[in-house]
Amino acid sequence: MRILMLSWEYPPVVVGGLGRHVHALATQLASQGHEVVVLCRQPSGSDAITHPTTDLVSEGVRLVRVAEDPAHLVFEKDLVAWTLAMGHAMTRAGLALNWRPDVVHAHDWLVTHPAVALSEAYGVPLVATIHATEAGRHSGWLSHPLNQQVHSVEWWLANRADSLITCSSAMRLEVAHLFEVDSSTITVLHNGIEPHGWRVRPRDVAAARKEYSPHGDPLLLFFGRLEWEKGVQDLIAALPRVRRHHRGARVVVAGDGSQKQWLTEQARKHKVLRAVHFAGHLPDRSLAALLSAADAVVLPSKYEPFGIVALEAAAAGTPLVASTAGGLGEVVLDGETGLSFAPGDIDGLARAVRKVLSDRPAALRRAKAAKARLATDFDWAKIAADTAEVYARASVMEHPPLGRPKIATGNAFI
Repeated sequence: MRILMLSWEYPPVVVGGLGRHVHALATQLASQGHEVVVLCRQPSGSDAITHPTTDLVSEGVRLVRVAEDPAHLVFEKDLVAWTLAMGHAMTRAGLALNWRPDVVHAHDWLVTHPAVALSEAYGVPLVATIHATEAGRHSGWLSHPLNQQVHSVEWWLANRADSLITCSSAMRLEVAHLFEVDSSTITVLHNGIEPHGWRVRPRDVAAARKEYSPHGDPLLLFFGRLEWEKGVQDLIAALPRVRRHHRGARVVVAGDGSQKQWLTEQARKHKVLRAVHFAGHLPDRSLAALLSAADAVVLPSKYEPFGIVALEAAAAGTPLVASTAGGLGEVVLDGETGLSFAPGDIDGLARAVRKVLSDRPAALRRAKAAKARLATDFDWAKIAADTAEVYARASVMEHPPLGRPKIATGNAFI
């Protein structure tokens, strides 16, 4: 098949897990004989002089990275205008391909406008993967105009697509409820992982251990975006309770985000500032070494559509402690491939971490089971083949005009 994918991030332009997902899916589809073109963007803040549009083949995928237009638009300050401008540039690039796809695949709301335009221009089905929702990220509340604008575009994409995909069963229910679509029409395809990329040399693991736990103290790791919904504040709040039983226990927080300063203040408030190390964004090789060096990876998410970081921890063979938020409850099987706790349950989080640190052999048995599961449930080759089946089944449907969706005045999940 000839597949046109649209994504607002693609390595090395990576904001969260979406970029890695699209990269893995695109390259796997290409390796399986499909002709794949990915429309993505240059780094924000650049322009057509510093970062012109490029069109090249990388890992079997034709990658069209679109330059930003001249307008002074800043992602953090002008999100909707910035997104519309990116979509306009992608639409022009998509129409200039001299190539006709069999299907258009949109990844998340930011590419809704160009995906709809290009699928209609080429007269081909529109498949959409909804990776997360605005209501989910804000615990059901759409209180501000920006939240409502994003939600309305998500609703448009969900109702305009000819076929929908979510990365977990939890997300399928969320999408069906929020956007008023039939859950039976949504295909669940988990994220996958390439386990080989998380193998590291023992000397690199030893170096990471020496750097982050020089005295051999218990070492906990969180990695991901530093946003409220990731729940790092709960891990910080639980740390004193962990340290009462495991003296010297330390937490490394790897990643960047808007809440870094607030999280630093939380560490100070709970009197563990010296025991929490904010490492910032780490290169993949350094992160892999730190993963293998840690005694446990802790994922305290309050909202998590899937939780690809849990797969990365499993690939490294590191014991997992995770909340049951969203897709994490499907990725981490409590007592089998890790230990779980309810989102926001700080006592439960602390108990699970103490259990891991107190019984290393049991923790390693669970980690081994988590790693073994990657080859069966989270294999990218199978996920890509299943995605191609979704493409093959999709057909252009009749789409009546859509009005504006209703915006919940209270919690959208109630």
